[in-house]
Amino acid sequence: MALPGIDLLYLNEADMIKAGVGDVVACTDCMEELLKLLDKGDYRMGGENGNSHGSMITFPEEPEFPNMPKNGPDRRFMAMPAYVGGKFDVAGMKWYGSNVENRHKNLPRSILMMMLNDKDTSAPLALMSANLLSAYRTAAVPGVGVKNLALKDAKVLGIVGPGVINSTAIETFAALRPTLTTLKIKGRGQASIDRCIEYVTEKCPQFTEIIICETLEECVRGSDILSFATSTPMGAGPSAYPFVDAEWIKPGALFCLPGAADFTDEFIQSDKTKLVVDNISLYEAWAEEYPYPTYNIVYILGSKFMDMIHDGKLEKTDIHDLGAILNGKVPGRESDDQIILYSVGGMPVEDVAWGKEVYDYARKNNIGVDLNLWDKPALY
Repeated sequence: MALPGIDLLYLNEADMIKAGVGDVVACTDCMEELLKLLDKGDYRMGGENGNSHGSMITFPEEPEFPNMPKNGPDRRFMAMPAYVGGKFDVAGMKWYGSNVENRHKNLPRSILMMMLNDKDTSAPLALMSANLLSAYRTAAVPGVGVKNLALKDAKVLGIVGPGVINSTAIETFAALRPTLTTLKIKGRGQASIDRCIEYVTEKCPQFTEIIICETLEECVRGSDILSFATSTPMGAGPSAYPFVDAEWIKPGALFCLPGAADFTDEFIQSDKTKLVVDNISLYEAWAEEYPYPTYNIVYILGSKFMDMIHDGKLEKTDIHDLGAILNGKVPGRESDDQIILYSVGGMPVEDVAWGKEVYDYARKNNIGVDLNLWDKPALY
């Protein structure tokens, strides 16, 4: 019997752009379908619980060995495997390297690659540049929240942290809510603010007013939709997280929270506040993997929800998966005054799903380069 050869498709960043990685509406539709699958359970991630975010290498504060990296902000490597069912029906893994010091070398903080594999044979299907893939899917998961939970006539968007994630979030939200005309930006450095404004000016001409906010309060007040995506080290603790006073919040506001943000327990418990997560099983997995209180280590707000369940301050039924809302199991927004906190943890299933969509387009349109793994295996 002849042994089969294996080729895989290599897509560099330019190829990814040609294959539509930056199509924010298509990416949001893809994430909407994915969230429905997560609610149904047709997926697997790492760990025995099938919900692990990934396996992460971190480094000691004072390494014993001279060549070993030293701990620092966002200094880590992470393997993030997943299988996604439904129409995607594929396995894959994002390989994630991150170091804040990259900025001194004119490199992005994170440099990412994505591998897709056949679910049955495990043969590689594609190896692709994943910085844009990750950025756009990270924006699209909050985008599903904006599409389904934001006020229909939302006019003011406030962003905290004008980096890559919020730049793509602005583009995504603008496409989903053409009523948005005012953008408020709270950032730490002028360079990132300027890059964000340049990006928005090119991509989103609907914003007729851009306001640079000196304080978090100024950004939050009057905003219909808010997105928090500040760079926050793992383990920094709540004292390092942006704190939002309930008095600042406009009735009906939607908070999209892929980054750190903190609120009082009383506000989270309030009848005026609806608590939504991308996948509660992810936060339960984090609660298993990290010591209580998990929110001190994992800065995503859903981890605070888990700590509050642990403390008897919330019931699990107080927290709603967006997928369950999309599948019609629970209601979404229930009034124009309801304030919604939407926690976004980020999961490799998202990269696999959007990667598969981009891969399929690239194959159909002859984008990328075929790489030969073998004509026949040397060992069989």
